[in-house]
Amino acid sequence: MDPASQDINLNSPNKGLVVDNSDSLSDVPVEGAVGNAANPLPPGLTEEEAEELRTELTKVEEEINTLRQVLSAKERHATELKRKLGLSPLNELKQNLSKSWQDVQTSNAYLRTTEKLGEWNERVTSSDLYKKTQETLSQAGQKTSAALTTVGTVISKRLGDMRNSATFKSFEDKVGNLKYKVVGPKGNGEAVTSPTDTTPTQENPPF
Repeated sequence: MDPASQDINLNSPNKGLVVDNSDSLSDVPVEGAVGNAANPLPPGLTEEEAEELRTELTKVEEEINTLRQVLSAKERHATELKRKLGLSPLNELKQNLSKSWQDVQTSNAYLRTTEKLGEWNERVTSSDLYKKTQETLSQAGQKTSAALTTVGTVISKRLGDMRNSATFKSFEDKVGNLKYKVVGPKGNGEAVTSPTDTTPTQENPPF
């Protein structure tokens, strides 16, 4: 008889009887069995291989955390350097936009678009419709310039005829007479002398 399975409690009514604990022990789960049931291994993967993969995964996660800490420290250091150099976020934004525009200009899509626009421009300028339109505009400009020149010539000629007309000369004489009456001979450049300014001259002054 197994002493471990015998009830040794002196006050127990089952004193001396054998206790069967096989059923209770069979219900206790073994450590690790639950984990295997919850996360079964993929087909073809042994327990040793799974343990190696878990160890490698732990190392990789630790390296990721270390790299994050290093990156955070580098970013703080870069921010401090920018502050000392006087690089504000606005200047940094302008530099990023300028660099982005340069990247766009050197991109294949931008170059292809520029080539297409050049080809379309060449086709338009070499078409008959464009040439006819350009000739029409040129002729219209020449006609407009000639018309303006003719109008200016006509106006100048009519002004000259008007100045030479008898009516204009009569009006000009009247204006001159009115000016003479209002201003007097002084306005015409003639010197005006007063009686007090004139002194009699003696031909033979006595000595």
